[in-house]
Amino acid sequence: MSDHITELFDKDGNLIGALLTAPAWTAVRDQVMNCLGIRDTPAEAEKPEPLADWETLQQYWDFPYPVDTDVACEHCGNSTEDWAADDPRRFRLTSANLAGLVSFKCMSCRAKVVKKHFKDKISTECTPFIEAKNASKEGRY
Repeated sequence: MSDHITELFDKDGNLIGALLTAPAWTAVRDQVMNCLGIRDTPAEAEKPEPLADWETLQQYWDFPYPVDTDVACEHCGNSTEDWAADDPRRFRLTSANLAGLVSFKCMSCRAKVVKKHFKDKISTECTPFIEAKNASKEGRY
């Protein structure tokens, strides 16, 4: 056989499987999966929004300005005046803490919107979504 494929036999000489090297598997993976009718595993279920953390932040709010609920994505233009009132959500709360750091996920483009609440101002950062791994779950280097 090839250097890329090792056939496996049982004690009676019957073929029971084959081992492929990583480059060989990468080359044929999609075709094999399609032939066998195997679909990629579904995406992980999204974690629930940490609404209790948001409530705690509101309860101990000590900034000189009112609680802000507006969120805007610089990348796709998605925006809302009150993220919690939207149905369906335009932005999902991903984290909130007592220090005033609040993060959202844009439901249009999956960008990360971070609001940093300081005593005198709010700073907003928007980071575009980048797929951490390719379809084969191989890391990017």
